[in-house]
Amino acid sequence: MSSGYGLLHLFNNHINWNIVFFGFLMAGADAMIFPLLKLYSIGKIKSLNFMAFASLVYAIQPWIFLRSLRYETMTVMNLYWDVASDLIVTFIGLVIFGETIGYYKKIGIFFSMLALGFMSYEDVKK
Repeated sequence: MSSGYGLLHLFNNHINWNIVFFGFLMAGADAMIFPLLKLYSIGKIKSLNFMAFASLVYAIQPWIFLRSLRYETMTVMNLYWDVASDLIVTFIGLVIFGETIGYYKKIGIFFSMLALGFMSYEDVKK
């Protein structure tokens, strides 16, 4: 690996970490709010007072998205945010709430993880 072109080199030099950071930061808002909505829908939370918190979180999100556009296009950032959110919220549903999904949906999750990986890579320009 003295040539410097090993897998780790490829991984570190071609990942746009700004996409990863901003995508997961925005997906974190969904990860905070969606479980609260689930808890309300199953009767574990009786009051809608948490919606003020949800409104505040989602009011900040466009500012985060605007900042992310310094590093990537709107198309890529929106896709990354959506897929990251889908994966995080799915994980919460499966692990915390004990929800279940079928075989084909598991395959879809796998492809979503691949999509995040591919969207994180910078296109190599020659």
